Amino acid sequence: MVPVTDSADSADTAVLPSPLQPVADERLAARGVSLLLKRDDLIHPDLVGNKYRKLRPNLDAALAGGHGTLLTFGGAYSNHLRATAAAGRLLGLRTVGVVRGQELAGRPLNDSLARAAADGMVLDFVDRATYRRKTDPDVLAALLARHGRAYVLPEGGSNALAARGCAELGRELRGAADVAAVACGTGGTLAGLAAGLDAGQRALGFPVLRGGGFLADDVRALQRAAFGGPAGRWELEPRFHHGGYARTTPALEAFAADFAARHGLAVDRTYVAKMLYGIYALAEEGAFAPGTRIAAVVTG
Repeated sequence: MVPVTDSADSADTAVLPSPLQPVADERLAARGVSLLLKRDDLIHPDLVGNKYRKLRPNLDAALAGGHGTLLTFGGAYSNHLRATAAAGRLLGLRTVGVVRGQELAGRPLNDSLARAAADGMVLDFVDRATYRRKTDPDVLAALLARHGRAYVLPEGGSNALAARGCAELGRELRGAADVAAVACGTGGTLAGLAAGLDAGQRALGFPVLRGGGFLADDVRALQRAAFGGPAGRWELEPRFHHGGYARTTPALEAFAADFAARHGLAVDRTYVAKMLYGIYALAEEGAFAPGTRIAAVVTG
């Protein structure tokens, strides 16, 4: 199973383009809005959602550079750490995950970190002050001295290569929707998504972190690095973080349970449920003109 090949060989289990499924919901229909789910969660059994799109070009680069180790960063509930660990297992690469929160060391691992460890990832817990300085040359040098030569992936896997990989997501949605919505952790998927859309389409990002408006600068920086400058129309809607990353509220829990009951799809509370909650809230506010087609990216 080699997720970085372009071959149609059975060893490559990626499903691209990902399915686009209509959702019939009278609450949106009453506002003249139609919803489609872009099922990126069905792309690959191990590298689900936007992680496949972001990791694939970086894995190509790591292999081309002769790297035997991937080193990356994430919080205790990071899907990116879990996906990177799975990629390492599939490709025979060693993986190191630098985890925010030294206080987590010695405690039982949560499901995300346990899965990463089971896939062979070495977990290096660092205090939050050090984690905030993870891009500083001295901090990075210390990590590489500890773990050896490695291909370094940023938090969330968001870099120029990842943004270019996510541009294909936008291209797959050309002509299919007026608005493409996605939950945002680091902004890499939104940067690429917007770049791949047609001129008449726009991307709408829903930050899952409290005060997520700061991601606008990150998206612009990623687009400069990936595409040489601004690319596509996009905006952020930062109101629907429900307390911050990996946090939830009774309202979000009720919405997610109701969505699953109505449409047969369980959605994670960290990312997808917050995006969908925001879409329904904006529709109720009249933010979308009648006839608007919204494609919501199910990232995992």
